[in-house]
Amino acid sequence: MKTRRMVSLGLLILVLIISGCTGNASTEKTKTLTLWYWNRSLDDELIKSVEKEFPGIRIDAQKIGGDFKSKLKTTLAAGSGGPDIVAFNDWVAELFTSSDRFYDLYELGAKEIEPDFLDWKWKLGVTPEGAMIALPIDTGPTALYYRADLFEEAGLPTEPEDVHEQLGTWDQYFEAGQKLQEHFDQKVKMLDNITNIYTQINAQSDRIYFAEDGTFIGESAESSMKTAWDTAVKASQMKLSANVNTSSSEWNAAMNNGRVASFVGAVWMKEILMQAAPDTTGKWRVARAPGGDGNNGGSFLAIMKTSKYPQEAFDVMKYIQNPENQVQSFKKINLFPSAKDALDAPVMKEPEEFFGNQATGEVFSESARNVKPAYFGGKFANVNGIVNRELSSVALQGKNPDKAWSDALARVKKELLR
Repeated sequence: MKTRRMVSLGLLILVLIISGCTGNASTEKTKTLTLWYWNRSLDDELIKSVEKEFPGIRIDAQKIGGDFKSKLKTTLAAGSGGPDIVAFNDWVAELFTSSDRFYDLYELGAKEIEPDFLDWKWKLGVTPEGAMIALPIDTGPTALYYRADLFEEAGLPTEPEDVHEQLGTWDQYFEAGQKLQEHFDQKVKMLDNITNIYTQINAQSDRIYFAEDGTFIGESAESSMKTAWDTAVKASQMKLSANVNTSSSEWNAAMNNGRVASFVGAVWMKEILMQAAPDTTGKWRVARAPGGDGNNGGSFLAIMKTSKYPQEAFDVMKYIQNPENQVQSFKKINLFPSAKDALDAPVMKEPEEFFGNQATGEVFSESARNVKPAYFGGKFANVNGIVNRELSSVALQGKNPDKAWSDALARVKKELLR
């Protein structure tokens, strides 16, 4: 009996040991990574594929609605919580002051893949101190969208290469606009709004509002701010603008009924335009923008310091953003690539019915390759909003441009003291 009890006790202990080991193995086997992103910032199917690519990883993908940036900043202010992986939009520089809350991706192996990405896009995720806190997702290269049929009727060039050659500067573009509007007896306007002109000229620059040390340079000759302002005002004074705000119902109508013949916009405007102007299928084309190539928009991925699995999180991010997956994301949800090799993918040469069977991907790829690296600073959005409001007052209320400029500068300086 004693022997039997000893054997039974031994078996029980062995079972408990095995159960404990199995439980620990199960716990160690699966590592959960929480991801915060917004709708269409990443391809949902690609996110689902992560668990197949990394059997020991589970992705808790949380699609955040509402004001994504506010939620993230609230989380940072709280000092705790948050996901492992988080998406940023083009406001990444606003988070540089909180860079200690994110892993430096250089410490996790980012140097190895840096050559794969567009240099200017990569640098947007690097702090002035040299920490790399954000891995590129997509880009927003800009180009000139134009109605080829309206250009042809007005005697303007219609082939994208010819448009770029003959309307390559803002002055040439404006002169062409005068010719077009005269032909249509002012019933058709050359462009949508002058704040867009201001935005796109700054997007073509490498020196906008701030130097990398945070100094405001808007009043200096090295900044594009005054040039962009003067050029936008010139467009207003030449009455080239339809004064319709981008993505408004009025803008949609103007695109669909032919009231506006062209505008400069980012690649992601393609989808907006197609939805706004279904009656114009086949009539639009895309050419390199007057004034040069630029970028407007594009997002990033980062790893919060609260993550227990930073290396695994980086490996997942690296997988999601490899060139092959960037091509798939472009095909599925129009995220324009930040990886160099993806810009040469066959899909970039595919004809598009809405654009008269032009392969617009080739134009945007060339634009993306030629963007100048720029530093935006933590208060870019604040300054930009102030200037755009004053510029709108010039266009819509007839405010004196010089007074509007001085008021804008005064408000900017006050904002920067806060």
